[in-house]
Amino acid sequence: MKILITGSSGLIGSAAVKSFTAAGHQITRLVRQQPPDEGAISWDPAAGRLDPAPCEGFDAVVHLAGENIAGGRWTAERMARIRLSRVQGTRLLSETLARLSRPPRVLASASAIGYYGDRAGEPLDETSPPGGGFLADVCRQWEAATQPAADAGIRVARIRTGLVLAAGGGVLAMMLKPFRLGLGGRLGSGRQYMSWITLDDVVGAIAHVLATETLRGPVNLVAPQPVTNAEFTRTLGRVLRRPTLLPLPAFLLRAALGKMADELLLCGARLVPRRLLDSGYQFNDLELEPALRRLLG
Repeated sequence: MKILITGSSGLIGSAAVKSFTAAGHQITRLVRQQPPDEGAISWDPAAGRLDPAPCEGFDAVVHLAGENIAGGRWTAERMARIRLSRVQGTRLLSETLARLSRPPRVLASASAIGYYGDRAGEPLDETSPPGGGFLADVCRQWEAATQPAADAGIRVARIRTGLVLAAGGGVLAMMLKPFRLGLGGRLGSGRQYMSWITLDDVVGAIAHVLATETLRGPVNLVAPQPVTNAEFTRTLGRVLRRPTLLPLPAFLLRAALGKMADELLLCGARLVPRRLLDSGYQFNDLELEPALRRLLG
């Protein structure tokens, strides 16, 4: 397949480019740099600039670009950037694809499990309604911005990605130093669910979405067995052979991170990847402890 991909320098995007290239697909990156590297097309989502001509003739588009939600405290300015980077860029891409004379057959557009908000231990799948809060609102607008592509007949899959585990980056890499020093512990009550997935399965699931004609609309990219934060903490400590006796109280997290603490660290959703399972996707990593042992050697 000829695949156009945004967000190719991020954790998921770089892994997807490597995997898809190894599988024999022809990859073109949609990048913000000027001029673009070889094998890339330039765009400026903030300015609403995307030349449609180079976007003609792709079989699939994978859209992963967006401001890092964990890159710093959520000031009003940062929250506005998080929203705009997702909604504005997705709408520009979707409207451009909708106008093409040779549009792609499928658009896999990133979303997040923040769509569901804080839902305690309630089992959720793709048919569950959205939750409340800043991230849930962003995700609703983010997904709605793909509608022009869907209206043009492009198969649109909105991939709601969970907590991505990778040895070389993302949240797991951030956690390793304190845990290896024996300073790890649960966050707040520890009862909030963490719907996790390994990076290998994220990339594998995206490839599965691109190849599976029946998959459209929301698709949860999470492993089938979510765990609570307390369970995650104990498991990571066991894998690293370190104690996990130093919990971080909710009030300290809120004092340090503000709204970001409530929406990223202290809330949770217990998700089931119903559409991946029903469509026959075979997970590489089903259970947390074997996954962590594989990732961390």
